[in-house]
Amino acid sequence: MIRTVLPAEAGAVAALHTRARSTYYPDGLPDDGTDWLAAWRTAVERPDGQVLGVVEDGVLTGIASFRVPEGGPAHTVKLYQFHVEPGRWRTGVGTALHAACVEQWRADRRRAAVLDVHVDNARARGFYARQGWRADPERPYAPGDHHLGLRLSLAVPRPGE
Repeated sequence: MIRTVLPAEAGAVAALHTRARSTYYPDGLPDDGTDWLAAWRTAVERPDGQVLGVVEDGVLTGIASFRVPEGGPAHTVKLYQFHVEPGRWRTGVGTALHAACVEQWRADRRRAAVLDVHVDNARARGFYARQGWRADPERPYAPGDHHLGLRLSLAVPRPGE
């Protein structure tokens, strides 16, 4: 089942986030001082954002957080976080969660989605490429950047196009 994450689930979301992110840092997850539990509580409770979760047998196995970025165009949504429980990779959880996000974005009449992916996270980059994401021409990669900007067109072709 894919549904909106509840505020009471912020701890489970933060734990899943930590497990998933830890996989692409060879020296361990860096401590940048972020209080991820508080950050996830804020994301879940934001009236202008949404956090979707995949729930299997009562356990969150995937999460996605998105909203229109402050100061950004109203027709573009930003995917801030997208994580799947590492033990559930390549089982369809991420693909189903991504499809639910796209469905929501189209229902919200967004024309494009953007995200930043860690440049060394080849697994995530491959996943996003398979979903149709491409390098964002408005945010070109520069040597030394830690993240790569990606863009997904959400435009629905008109009949005959």
